[in-house]
Amino acid sequence: MSTDAPSKDGTTALFETEDAYVSDLLSYSLERLNKEPELLKADTDRIERHLQEVAVKHYRSFITAAECVKTVHAEVNQVNEHLKELLEGLPALEQGCREFSQGAEQITTKRALNKQMLNCHGTLLDLLEVPQLMDTCVRNGNYDEALDLEAFAAKLAVLHSNFPVVVSLKAEVKAISQSMLQQLLHRLQSSIHLPECLRLIGYLRRMAVFSEREMRQNFLQCREAWFTVVVEELDRANAYDFLKRLTDCHRMHLFDVVMQYRAIFSDDTSQSEDSTHDGGLLYSWGMHRVCAYLREVELALPAIAEGSALASVLDHCMYCGLSLGRVGLDFRALLPDLFQSSVCALVTKQLDRTVDVLEQSMEQHRWVALPAVSSENMLYGGAEEGAGPPYSLMEHPPVAVFTNGVLAALNELRHCAPVATRSHLAAALHECLRQGASTLSRYHATHTLRDSDATLFHALVRAYSEVAAPYLATCFGRIYTGDSALVDSQTAMLPLKDLMSRAAAAAAEEEVPATTNSSTTLSTPVKVKTPVASKKPTQVEADEKEPETK
Repeated sequence: MSTDAPSKDGTTALFETEDAYVSDLLSYSLERLNKEPELLKADTDRIERHLQEVAVKHYRSFITAAECVKTVHAEVNQVNEHLKELLEGLPALEQGCREFSQGAEQITTKRALNKQMLNCHGTLLDLLEVPQLMDTCVRNGNYDEALDLEAFAAKLAVLHSNFPVVVSLKAEVKAISQSMLQQLLHRLQSSIHLPECLRLIGYLRRMAVFSEREMRQNFLQCREAWFTVVVEELDRANAYDFLKRLTDCHRMHLFDVVMQYRAIFSDDTSQSEDSTHDGGLLYSWGMHRVCAYLREVELALPAIAEGSALASVLDHCMYCGLSLGRVGLDFRALLPDLFQSSVCALVTKQLDRTVDVLEQSMEQHRWVALPAVSSENMLYGGAEEGAGPPYSLMEHPPVAVFTNGVLAALNELRHCAPVATRSHLAAALHECLRQGASTLSRYHATHTLRDSDATLFHALVRAYSEVAAPYLATCFGRIYTGDSALVDSQTAMLPLKDLMSRAAAAAAEEEVPATTNSSTTLSTPVKVKTPVASKKPTQVEADEKEPETK
C-alpha cells in the first residue's frame, strides 16, 4: 500500500497540470497559439540539453542507481522466495507452537505437583521411611512398634490402593513382616521361659498369619527343634553321664514345654479326641518325645557295663517318669523291658567271660597241691559263717577264679535285679555252670594227667560240683529270695557225672595231700564282693534295696 500511494498522487498532479495548460491555451491569442509549437520545441530542446548535461554531469549516479535497482530487484526476488519458504514452514511452526503449548501445560501440571509434594515433603518422607523404620524395629526386637507400623501400612493401602507408592510401600512392609515372622519363630526355637513364650505368641496372634491350630503346631514344632538341638549337644562319650543328662533334660524341659503350652493355650482340651482346636497335638508331641527318649535310652544302655550304674540310671529314669506323670506323661511302665534286656545282656556277658577265663585258667594251671585253708586264715574279717564263699575253693585256683567271675556277675545283678528276668538269668547261670562242667570234662578228655595230677584234678572236680555250684545257686537265691531252686546245680553237673564218680572213688582211697605253695591266685576269689551281707547270712544287699522293676 505504501508503493501505490505515490503513483496515485503523481497521476493526480499530472492531470492538474494538463488541465492548467489547456486553460492557458484557451486564453492565448492566435499568434500566441501559432508560436506555441515553436516554444514547445524550444522548451523540449532546452530540456533535452539540460538532461544531457545532467546525465553527463551525474552519470555515475545513474549507473549506481541502475545497479541499485538491479540489486534491489534481485533482493526482492530472494525476499519473495524466502516469503514462500516462510509460508510453507508456517504449518510446522504452528504445530510446534501447539506442541510447545501442550508441553508447557504438562510442565505446569508437574510443577504444580512438585510444588504440592514440596509442601507435603515431611509427610511423604515419613511414609517412605515406614519400611526402614519397621526393619529397624524388627532388628532391635521392638515388635510392638513394628506391628503398629504394619497396621498403619495396611490401613493406608486400603484407603489409597490406586497409588503406586502406597502399593510399593505395602509390598516392602509385607516382606519385612515375613522376616519378623521368621525371627519370632526362631526365638521360639531357643531356650526361653513362659513370659517370653506368652509375648512371642501374642505377637504371632497380632500378625494373624496362622489359624489357632497352626499356631499350636508351630509352637510345638519350634520347641521340638530346640529340644532336638539340646539333646544333640549332649556329650555321648560316657553312656552313664549321657543318660543322666538326657534324663534331666527331659525331666525339666519337657515338663516346662507342656506347662508353657497349657498356659499359652488356656482353652486346652487336648485330652479330648473331639477337640476342634488342638486335636491331641500336645499329647501326640509328648508321646513322640517320650518315644525318642526311650530310643536314646535303649541305644545307650548296652554301653553301661556296671550294675550300680544301671541301677542309678533306672532310679533317675523312674524319677523323671514320676515328675512327668504330673502332666500326664508317666512312662515308668515302659522302662522295665529296656533295663531287663540290658541287665540280662550284662550278666550273660559276664558269665560267658567267666567260662572263657575258666578254660584259660585250666590250660595255664600247674597241678600243685595247695595247703588246706583253716578258719584261722579267713580273709573276710568279721564275716559270719555262710556269708562268704567257701574258703576250701582257694585250694583250687581255677575254680576260685570261676567262682569270683560268677560272683562278680551276681554283684552287678544285685544292684538292679528285675523280677521278670529271674527265670532267664537262672537259665543263664545254669548254662554257665554247665559250660564250666563241660570245660572240665573237655580238659580231662584232651589232657593226659599223671596219677598225682589226676588226684588233684578229681579234687578240683569235686570242689566245683559239690561246693562251688551249690554255693553259686544259693547266692542267686539270695538275690531272688526263694528262687535258688531255679538253678539246678545237679543237672548242670551232668557233663561231670563220670568224673565225679572217679573223684569219689579216689577220695575214698586216699586224702588229697596239702602243700605249702600259696600263690597269688589265693587273693583272686576274695577280692570280689559277695552278694551276701556281712552281718546277716540270709539277707542279701539286693533285699535291703528292692529293685525298681519289682
